[in-house]
Amino acid sequence: MTSNKAKASKESAKGEMTYAIVEASGTQCWLEPNRYYDLDRIKANVDDTITIDKVLLLNDEKGLSIGKPYIKGASVQLKVLAHKRGPKIIVYKMRPKKKTRTKNGHRQELTRVMVTSISNGSKQKKATTADKTKAKKVSPDK
Repeated sequence: MTSNKAKASKESAKGEMTYAIVEASGTQCWLEPNRYYDLDRIKANVDDTITIDKVLLLNDEKGLSIGKPYIKGASVQLKVLAHKRGPKIIVYKMRPKKKTRTKNGHRQELTRVMVTSISNGSKQKKATTADKTKAKKVSPDK
């Protein structure tokens, strides 16, 4: 049986696995780059690019980031490949001794998406107070 340290060293030798756990369609999904997933129907056309900002957890070369509840600035880019329907599920209801039976079928509407990129919310430099005053001086007066 291998220890956790041995597993961690094997993963670091192979290279970091980048993944994100996002909230999409009211569910939490584990997404990896360059893979496709079937999510609940998204109102978008085929070949559109969608950005999901509700990133709950992100693992990349910088390390593991956990949001409270979301990671600020982190996003996942998705490309819509197709709209399809899931497998049929049979719903059968019966009340014993009452001769009441109903049989219904259901097919969930799905959207197949490809994860194109996962980006961390790297903080950009904010303008300092000196830069702001310079910007005010440059602007023309009324």
